[in-house]
Amino acid sequence: SPPLGYWQKQWYQRRVRVVTDGVSTVTSDEQLCVEESVEKIFAACLGRTRLKDTFPLHRARHINYLRKGLSRLSENFECLDASRPWLCYWIVHSLNLLGDKLSRDQEIKISEFITSVQADTGGFTGNVGHLPHLATTYAAVCTVASLESEECWEVIDRKKLKDFISQMHNEDGSFVMHKDGELDVRGAYCAAVVATLCGLGMDELFPNTGEWIAKCQTYEGGFGSRPGTEAHGGYTFCSLAALILLNKTHLIDKKLLLDWAVHRQMRFEGGFQGRTNKLVDGCYSFWQGGMFPLLHHVISPGNPDCLNKDGWLFSQVALQDYILFCCQYPSGGLVDKPGKSRDYYHSCYCLSGLSVAQHSFDSTLIRGDQNNLVEPTHPVYNIVLSKATQFYEYFNKNRITEVKAKG
Repeated sequence: SPPLGYWQKQWYQRRVRVVTDGVSTVTSDEQLCVEESVEKIFAACLGRTRLKDTFPLHRARHINYLRKGLSRLSENFECLDASRPWLCYWIVHSLNLLGDKLSRDQEIKISEFITSVQADTGGFTGNVGHLPHLATTYAAVCTVASLESEECWEVIDRKKLKDFISQMHNEDGSFVMHKDGELDVRGAYCAAVVATLCGLGMDELFPNTGEWIAKCQTYEGGFGSRPGTEAHGGYTFCSLAALILLNKTHLIDKKLLLDWAVHRQMRFEGGFQGRTNKLVDGCYSFWQGGMFPLLHHVISPGNPDCLNKDGWLFSQVALQDYILFCCQYPSGGLVDKPGKSRDYYHSCYCLSGLSVAQHSFDSTLIRGDQNNLVEPTHPVYNIVLSKATQFYEYFNKNRITEVKAKG
């Protein structure tokens, strides 16, 4: 097969700028501005170096940035005071992807914090004294699953956790995120991931949920937050992943979904947008890119000859180039797009997208040399694959079957 440099050159030469038809709008002007900033970076880097040697993953800088976040955050993060388990997850998962190993003391401290936000009624809160919330419950469980010690795993009160998930379920199959809270497909995804990983049993927790999620598919093919809303990358990933866990993918139009997904990769930048006519954003490297292993999983059984067996149905090289060239902050951490500030959210999902773009089936496709390789992530849970497998097997040996009746 041709070398990686050949495919990189092919996508670079075939990039297509946005077509404005001579009409200037806020949307088109912003898109042109992004394209100009990306073009300057690509031209500077590809013009002065050989294709195979360009832009390494700045692993040590990213690890240093992430490790600092485990112990101390600036006042700029005050707005995330109710999302502390998310900060733990973004940082710990990113470190795992980069192959950095936490000490036992660090893991114990993290699990102790997670314990401190475990609600008496089950589930996990965003901070001490807050209401339990399905999103922070997902983040807390994924953080614990990303640690190595069984002692850390055992901080989860699975019986109360199952009761909490049951309380968030509505008769139509949907889930609220917290008591009297908002309702969207994130709730179904977070609940399904937590229930699967922790061996809580699925049948009694998710009546009608697959059917409700299917109603969220739009005329475009993607999924909105709830029935009747616009298709969005994050909600679409959550919908598809939840349907896979519930074994309900037969309820949706998979080919229409595939058509929507393949058109979200930007033809000039190489990264993904979250919605039609929106700008590229590094976080969608996972939310959109991560859908393709899932799509392959649900489409290929009935159509074994229609899918590429050598990789995913997007340009894995183009996505790696966007992440490595345009999303790495000089002093560590990753960003949405050139000119934006670094943060732990985008660091996590850019690295997760890089993992998806590098690993397909039993092969790897690496932009640059072997030093750019990150660990494979589980395409449904977004936890490093080996850790997700160990955690799942540990808890699913002894599943929780009983569930407390709603009061």
